[in-house]
Amino acid sequence: MLAQQEVATFRTGVAFVRMDVQVVENRRLIGSLERADFRVYDENQPQEIAYFGRETDPLSLVLLLDVSGSMRRRLPEMAVASQQALAVLRHGDRVAILLFARNMGVHLAFTDNFSHAAAALSSAQRVDDLGSGTAINSAIMEASKWIRAELEGKPGRRAIVILTDNRGLNNKFPDEEALESLYSSDAVLNAIVPEDAEPPKPPRRGVELNPDYTPPDVFKLARETGGEVLRSDRPGAVFREMMERVRTRYSLHYRAPEGSPGVFRRVRVELAPETRQRHRRAEVRARGGYYVPR
Repeated sequence: MLAQQEVATFRTGVAFVRMDVQVVENRRLIGSLERADFRVYDENQPQEIAYFGRETDPLSLVLLLDVSGSMRRRLPEMAVASQQALAVLRHGDRVAILLFARNMGVHLAFTDNFSHAAAALSSAQRVDDLGSGTAINSAIMEASKWIRAELEGKPGRRAIVILTDNRGLNNKFPDEEALESLYSSDAVLNAIVPEDAEPPKPPRRGVELNPDYTPPDVFKLARETGGEVLRSDRPGAVFREMMERVRTRYSLHYRAPEGSPGVFRRVRVELAPETRQRHRRAEVRARGGYYVPR
């Protein structure tokens, strides 16, 4: 196992890349794999897995909740389900609650008091000072920046669960910038969206769009960071399931190859050939890369 200090200092330029990995087969989580079941490639070059963790690493979880428009009325159901859902978290885990509409605000900083977090969820629906509108990518970028500041030098996994309808327009904050901010914070984005939520459709042929205003795509951001999207018109009904799925993941760390600061490096995680034979339909979810620390 890596020394805690080695793992914790990756973002300040030391030596190890952290990968938060989920393996799913027919929606069923596969939580019994071992180090030898995985292969990691950095810019297509195989990497030796220096550290392997299975549900053991502490989790810092941010609940990023859309309190604009119709999404506000879904919060009471989340609050009712929160005690049971947050019970999935373990000793050493922490949760924070951030709210957004046009602007983003910290409703509850990281805490390991999950009863306190459940109470904070109940009061979230009464927050009404974040403006009108739904600035999804801006909120994700602000949340990522906040996570970096709060968790600098601290070990463990980082995840965001966003509750939103994936609607609205991003003003000068395209998905690429939101994705870069998620990569830089080492955070996996997961989403709970209504049943009718869909990724944005490409523009019709011949239609020119204003590049300063782009539709959000939490589906893409979740996929590229190794997370997932659950659909439900009753978010409280899938809240516990999402918590279980966020918690049931693997941590893989490998020594970072030489690279120029600020350059993006592509990464992929695969199952070993013999493991793929046992799980032919399995999907491996992990972030698509990382930026070499400056």
